[in-house]
Amino acid sequence: MNSENALIVFEGKNIRRLWHKDEWYFSIIDIVAVLTDSSIPKRYWSDLKAKLLEEGFESYDKIVQLKMPAEDGKFRETDSANTETMFRIVQSIPSPKVEPFKRWLAQVGYERIQEIENPELAQDRAKGYYELKGYPKSWIDKRLRGIAIRQELTDEWKKRGIEEQREYAILTNEISQATFGVPIKIHKEIKGLEPKFKNQNLRDHMTDLELIFSMLGERLTTEATRKKDADGFAEGLEAANEGGTVAGRARRDAERTFGIKVVSPENYLDLTKKKRIGKETNNKNS
Repeated sequence: MNSENALIVFEGKNIRRLWHKDEWYFSIIDIVAVLTDSSIPKRYWSDLKAKLLEEGFESYDKIVQLKMPAEDGKFRETDSANTETMFRIVQSIPSPKVEPFKRWLAQVGYERIQEIENPELAQDRAKGYYELKGYPKSWIDKRLRGIAIRQELTDEWKKRGIEEQREYAILTNEISQATFGVPIKIHKEIKGLEPKFKNQNLRDHMTDLELIFSMLGERLTTEATRKKDADGFAEGLEAANEGGTVAGRARRDAERTFGIKVVSPENYLDLTKKKRIGKETNNKNS
């Protein structure tokens, strides 16, 4: 994103933002200054931050420090938040500007707020993204179904006191290891994905069968979690292993029966491109 897009204006006041992890992050102090007209927005934010922490603000850990240009032109770290987290922070600020600001933020941030209010929009946007990338409808349908199954599982984890980020990653890897016989890191290497690109989503490179077994492992884990009434990370880990193990048995049975290997170095998008190029070549030669 170029520098022209990094500075936006609300009611005549500048707000800094930075494109980070595929979304906009906004300077919290700038937004506090806009909404409160405080002469010392840093102090106002410091007091509000302490209050939110005491209240157990659920998005507190999503506030990150990013380097943005200061008044002297130098880049300095400042507390920043994405659209969703910012949306929740401003609701704690008593100001008549909050409602018009939220509408403005929804427009300039990106569509995440709309997706919170209408989850179907998220699926529509995801579908459009995959279509632009060249994935066929049959693959997209499976991928979107997998996203829904994944969401159901993470909702279950959240209700049972399992913390996001690190614990989710460990549980997901446990399911994958038991389902496919290899951890996610090795699965990515088999696919030829570059380790330096940390944001690469393995599932976006899976074949049909890999997607199907990935869905099976996570759906069975949801069942195991509910059946065991798993509470906390340790019990969640047991359920993850159980769900993945059942899916793993199904995978091995399919491999023995049909003489195939489910875990494949093939990238479904690459296969689709090769088929398209092949068709175009045949049409030219005919």
